[in-house]
Amino acid sequence: MNDLGGADDPEPGPKAESAEDAEPSPGTEVAVEVDEAAAGMRLDQFLVRALPGRSRSFLARAIEKSAVRVDGVVERASHKLRAGACVRFTVPEPPRAGPVAEEIPLVFLHVDEWIAVVDKPPGMVVHPAKGNWKGTLAGALKWHLGGAAGEGLSTAGGPTRPGIVHRLDRDTSGAIIVARSEAAHHALARQFEQRTVEKTYLAITQGTPRFDRDEINLPIGIHPYQREKMAIRDGHSTSREAVTRFEVVERFRTAALVRVTPKTGRTHQIRVHLAAIGCPVLCDALYSGRSRIDQGFPGPPAGATVAEPLLARQALHAARLVVDHPRTGVRMAFEAPLPADMRRVLDALRAE
Repeated sequence: MNDLGGADDPEPGPKAESAEDAEPSPGTEVAVEVDEAAAGMRLDQFLVRALPGRSRSFLARAIEKSAVRVDGVVERASHKLRAGACVRFTVPEPPRAGPVAEEIPLVFLHVDEWIAVVDKPPGMVVHPAKGNWKGTLAGALKWHLGGAAGEGLSTAGGPTRPGIVHRLDRDTSGAIIVARSEAAHHALARQFEQRTVEKTYLAITQGTPRFDRDEINLPIGIHPYQREKMAIRDGHSTSREAVTRFEVVERFRTAALVRVTPKTGRTHQIRVHLAAIGCPVLCDALYSGRSRIDQGFPGPPAGATVAEPLLARQALHAARLVVDHPRTGVRMAFEAPLPADMRRVLDALRAE
């Protein structure tokens, strides 16, 4: 799933600007000019040649994070280079070893020899990354399913992502599927790529949608000023098609419970799309401007001072996941119950 695909890299490759041809150290900005021999090469292949020892999937993440520019413009991994172009990038840190197995409780919705489905709690990062090396779902999976040598989980996603086929944001709860073999991983990855996986989310919105049901078809790209955010961007080099359908389940005076079915899988897609129609996910610190809901919501009693929040994360839950079993081909549906914090918010709204 993380391999960028394509045939074997053609010879000859690009040469980094280094007096001793030494591999540049992490954090170093490198400028490489595309010579005639490298003309027509994909950007990701070019970087593999410029940074020997780094995998395509690792360098692809650098490209996705806009750390690579061609003549000053962010380009896709598949971008074909022309002779004379200047590729500039900051050398990424080398990938870390896999996560340490951690004894963290998990709720399993399904487990067999090929797959497992977990009801991920809010606040848990899916796999290790900068600033989040411990307490991850990947570490917990290694404890529960990895076995003595880690053979109980797929390694196709790389050492830091054992079993991980797709992701949920840290503060999004709900169903996430895990691959327990290489064959299962590739079979599931194809389903995600071909968009045959059905994903249904429940969200509580800040504000009420105008229509009872609608489709949001707006391209999403990297935010122009805030690196941690995504934004609606039409025609930008980082923009990708994004389609989200929603249906209002229950309306309140200043909020709504909506059922959301994304048809594509862009980063922060549901959060960005709901914010774009004026109804961001409640308590979404990035897109709603509000990071917590206090007891007494939507209107606390006069003079009340309550330290314990009613909700301290975005009100978004992956409620249902439907896939074809990678071994049998049988269509299977997995449902994760609405977590307690979102139920408390709905109770408060219903009592308004």
